[in-house]
Amino acid sequence: MRFAVDAWAPEYGTGTEGEALTPSDVPTDITVEVPVAEWAPRDPGLVTPPHAMLFVDGVRRVEARIWVTEPDGVVHPGICASYGAGVVRCNDRASVDAATVERRLFSSAPGATDIETRYGTFAATAVSSDTPDGLSLALQQRMGELEVTLARAAVTRPDEIVVVDGPLRQHGHGPGTVGSIKTQHRSYGPPLVLAIVGQLGVGQRTPVFVVGDRFSRFSWYLRLPGPITHPLAGVVRCEASCDLHVDEVIALADRVSAALPRFASQPHKDTRAPQNLYPIAGLERELRRRLGDPALLLRGLRAAAAVAA
Repeated sequence: MRFAVDAWAPEYGTGTEGEALTPSDVPTDITVEVPVAEWAPRDPGLVTPPHAMLFVDGVRRVEARIWVTEPDGVVHPGICASYGAGVVRCNDRASVDAATVERRLFSSAPGATDIETRYGTFAATAVSSDTPDGLSLALQQRMGELEVTLARAAVTRPDEIVVVDGPLRQHGHGPGTVGSIKTQHRSYGPPLVLAIVGQLGVGQRTPVFVVGDRFSRFSWYLRLPGPITHPLAGVVRCEASCDLHVDEVIALADRVSAALPRFASQPHKDTRAPQNLYPIAGLERELRRRLGDPALLLRGLRAAAAVAA
């Protein structure tokens, strides 16, 4: 029996949803960089390295699920959550360029007000849906907005590249920003795309293609260093804004493909290697530390609820 053990620790799932990814119904154009007949693995070649690589990520945590009672007796569910985002600048060394933590109460209750506790204030934030999915989405959107704000503020030169952990948001990203998606849930385009992905060597990328209709973005696959135990091992999918000219995004894809492999993690140091890049992993640890002690935050919320009762 032949088999391969995935590099990721079991609690994180895998870097893919299996080799037979669910085909996406999102429109895809794979003729952006080269015709279909010329699709093949591509080397980045000689490129000008960026002045600095900026890595952006965010973390979030629900501290408590609450119920807000209005004066008329109507009860609305909500969540008290902490979230943070930050930027790591990598040039000659790596340093945390920015890190911000915010705490909010998400609820559709018209009378919801800030909750002040001994350990922090949860700012009341109105949401349109108080379903579990709606509350979670509101939290995710706030964290994403914070990521975009910090990323744009951190850029000091036009030749810097910003790498966001995950897909790009619909608005606000600068021209040198790239999303790095480490878990592949769906395949894009015809079967040829995944066939070429399976042929990628370390540091090689696919040709650039376009995905999406209302929210279009450029995309390409890149294989990071590590054992190639199956066709999608060590593969990330990158995204860039469709506001860029095709020539600009091809040049950006080459620069990113040449620079990103050096930040790939190794299995003995990271349980999601190689896709969980070292700067991202370090930033996640720092942001979680800054979120504070969940037991103390919950204690503070319970004490505030007792006073308000």
